[in-house]
Amino acid sequence: MTETNRTDNEEVEFSSGVAAFEAKHFSRAMQLLSPFANDGDAHAQHMLAIMYQNGLGTVENPEQAVIMMTNSAEQGYPIAQHGLGFMYMQGECVEKNSAKAIEWFEKAAEQGLQGSLTTLAMMYEQGEGVEKDPIKAKELYKAAGFDDLG
Repeated sequence: MTETNRTDNEEVEFSSGVAAFEAKHFSRAMQLLSPFANDGDAHAQHMLAIMYQNGLGTVENPEQAVIMMTNSAEQGYPIAQHGLGFMYMQGECVEKNSAKAIEWFEKAAEQGLQGSLTTLAMMYEQGEGVEKDPIKAKELYKAAGFDDLG
């Protein structure tokens, strides 16, 4: 289910779910957004992943968090790609895996997500999970909008 083929009623339900999430009414957000996530909506899947990961409005469920985050990321949702990269980088809900973290950060960075560009730059600058590469780090910082670095 994508935004373009929702009925007016579905759009109201989705918007209400997003509003509930943003207002930290997580139980209500879970109730309203679950049908959209189950129908393949990447935005809804990302929000459910966060709720499952942190036990917001539901019991903490790392396995479901990874499933939802992966489903959203695989659809090209850049914030979910960044979130999945972070999960792999930190070993949250999944086994720590620097190569997978880099892969997902790069996918989000290709879409211009500043947080992923910055995270990749730091990883290359510090040699965290990758070979230390100050030149690549500087290029990534510049791409993220930090032109005035050393």
